[in-house]
Amino acid sequence: MNTIPRRIVTGIKNGKSTIIEDQQTENVVEHLPGLIISDIWNTQKMPAGLDLETRIPNTGFPQTPKNGTYFRYVVIPPDKDLGVEFKAGEPHPMMHQTQTLDYIVILSGKLHLIMEDGETLLQPGDIVIQRGTNHAWSNRSDEPCIQLAVLIDAEIQI
Repeated sequence: MNTIPRRIVTGIKNGKSTIIEDQQTENVVEHLPGLIISDIWNTQKMPAGLDLETRIPNTGFPQTPKNGTYFRYVVIPPDKDLGVEFKAGEPHPMMHQTQTLDYIVILSGKLHLIMEDGETLLQPGDIVIQRGTNHAWSNRSDEPCIQLAVLIDAEIQI
């Protein structure tokens, strides 16, 4: 399994800012072969509390807390390694919708963002603002794609 970058958490001790945790990320799960997800941090309310962390289960499809956030690191393997076949004119088999506003940054690799109407190729440095729409990710390359995502609970209006 890929090594997820270390996690550094700051806080206040004796009235001064300090590093309270500096270690490898522990919440890492390989949901499908090569699909590696680490839910790095979450908040349980807005405005966010800064005093503690509530550990969350690491799920393939996020379950963002009501009025909360998720910060996740995702490695998406090539479609062929997942056994995913996408046929033109049919919905992508990994199409899904989350009840969140997502800020996503592609760190490495290439990935197609597929919508019900259209798609686009994402490359390192690209930023996606995913606004609670039905979507899928398709890695048609030979290399994994790594993305960082912040998911914010949202009111979806359809």
